[in-house]
Amino acid sequence: MPDCVSFDLVLEHPRRAVWQVISAPELYPRFFRGVGSCERAGVAGRLARYRMRVSLCGQPVEHEMRVLLSRRDEQFVLDSEQDTAGRVSVRLADAEGGHTLVKCIFFLPPRGSKLSANDLKHWVRDGLARIGRHLSGLPEPLPDERPPSHLQIANTLVSAGILTTARPDRLMRQLHAASKWGATLAGGYTAAALRSPKALAVIDDDGPRWTFAELSRRTNRLAGILRKMGAGPDGRVAVLARNSGALVQILLACGKLGVDAVLLNTGLAEPQVLDGVHRQHVRIVVADPEFTPLLTNLSPTTSWVGTDAIDALIDHAPDVRMDPPSSPGRLVVLTSGTTGTPKGARRPTPKGLSAAVALLSRIPLHSLDRILVATPLFHTWGLAAMQVGMPLCATLVLQRRFDAEECLRAVEESRCTAMFVVPVMLQRIMALPPEVRARYDTSSLRIVVSSGSALPGALVTGFLDAFGDILYNFYGSTEVSAAAIATPADLRAAPTTAGHPPLGSRLAILGPSGEPLPPGEVGWIHVGNELLFDGYTDGSGREVRHNLMDTGDRGYLDADGRLFVSGRSDDMIISGGENVFPRPVEEALATLPGVADAAVLGVPDAEYGQRLVAYIVAYPRSGLDEDVVREFLRHRVARFALPREVVFVTELPRTQTGKVLKRVLLEDGWLANTRAR
Repeated sequence: MPDCVSFDLVLEHPRRAVWQVISAPELYPRFFRGVGSCERAGVAGRLARYRMRVSLCGQPVEHEMRVLLSRRDEQFVLDSEQDTAGRVSVRLADAEGGHTLVKCIFFLPPRGSKLSANDLKHWVRDGLARIGRHLSGLPEPLPDERPPSHLQIANTLVSAGILTTARPDRLMRQLHAASKWGATLAGGYTAAALRSPKALAVIDDDGPRWTFAELSRRTNRLAGILRKMGAGPDGRVAVLARNSGALVQILLACGKLGVDAVLLNTGLAEPQVLDGVHRQHVRIVVADPEFTPLLTNLSPTTSWVGTDAIDALIDHAPDVRMDPPSSPGRLVVLTSGTTGTPKGARRPTPKGLSAAVALLSRIPLHSLDRILVATPLFHTWGLAAMQVGMPLCATLVLQRRFDAEECLRAVEESRCTAMFVVPVMLQRIMALPPEVRARYDTSSLRIVVSSGSALPGALVTGFLDAFGDILYNFYGSTEVSAAAIATPADLRAAPTTAGHPPLGSRLAILGPSGEPLPPGEVGWIHVGNELLFDGYTDGSGREVRHNLMDTGDRGYLDADGRLFVSGRSDDMIISGGENVFPRPVEEALATLPGVADAAVLGVPDAEYGQRLVAYIVAYPRSGLDEDVVREFLRHRVARFALPREVVFVTELPRTQTGKVLKRVLLEDGWLANTRAR
């Protein structure tokens, strides 16, 4: 292998356009395969420093890189500070026809490179060709609309232990019940009762509850009770409850009746609860006793019953035989309301096991797993855990409230093999002192799946280092279901990625008019699959182009096809003529020692149109002030993305599922009460 490799390439674009990409290493992941991330870690311009994560030859390796030379429109030289990656020089010169000659020289590290000279040349040329398509505006092709093959689906189900030759009699009964009832919660648990009748179905704060067979009998009885109370096609049932066996029983009973179940967020105020009940035409409200004060002004036509009375009602009710309803009931999930009034979103009844197959194609859950559901069941993500658990005959381990240490205790006591969480839960687990985390045996955990909001890269790396490569990142929404899933390998290579689309989902980055965008360009994230929602209950919906639904987020695909979410479309601001997303600033703040939590958002500005404001929760005695924060960010984010104001608060307002309520941050009353002294 030679000590250096050199070659030339002509790009059909002017030097200035090529320079804009070549001189911005933070853009390299979008164009060069194997570059998972590249973050600025020092001053800008000459002598700028970058932290680059590269996985060209196996496991990702992090390199500290510095800019040795940056001669505008002419030459750019990057060098590894520890001489682990050698040095690369890119010189630009004019070529005929207004094109650019790109002269590349790689000076290899002392121990050489695992790539051959030809491999290195191919890798660079592939990246430069992608830059050429980007500069030409040539769009990426739209994803193939062909559904997954029967073989792909069968292989996924076999790998998960759902299809097995053990006890074929029970398997046939399970498949018959699933065919008869359809892929609803009620059908899934009815089928599970036939396949694994003695397996434990639910563990909650009161301990082990019921087997699948017992749960089937109890929910038949409860369905009969709800029918007598008026539940039916014209009488929806709303649930306002924390995670418990009672909540599981209610959802299954509604499914057996074919009644729509409206899942109310436990963080809603009384006016929102009453408005939701009214708008969704609810006949019966089932609620935890703690929420009784929110129901005192219910309409006389709406009755309610406490979850604490459910078990007694079931125990004294006669057995009931339930047949599949003429049409399945729907689950109506209220959106989080982070930017306004919560809306009801009608989830479609899955066709077969498509929802489970999508998840299982990227996350290796297995039959009879024990799944700790730390996120609320009224949230789409908690509901997804329940939905994927049914064909797996998995035991659901439920906690009414999340507490970081109690979560670890539950993993140890119930020997949980999987856990569904939202990012703030991982933050709180990692905030526990290492000696507290070490008290609990979490070796049974094979899988931790996070969803609901962005995972900060620093949190990803910290969790993987502390618990092993068991973390998965699920990107989706109530509206589009599964959009992308990042495996531990994806997260090691690129900690902030949302991953690749699962089986059955298609993903594209589109422009404002629905046109496919060139590689590396930020646009509107669109998703297609069989589980796109049926619209909001107020009659509105989401825009669909090329059979792909707008997620409401913007993002881009890197050179390896991984998705990166830049932020919500309505999070982006225009400051001084520049498009700015808050997320990169939040990512940088997460790496600042002393920052416990942070959120960044845009506010109106008379001079710049809009400006960014950073809200920070600092650890006690951290010594942080506005000058320290701004100086730290000055070397890590673009000049126009630097917050013009830093506000220290005692906490950030969050939904029950951990999303920051950015609209609340702008309320003077809230800010006055939580501003750090």
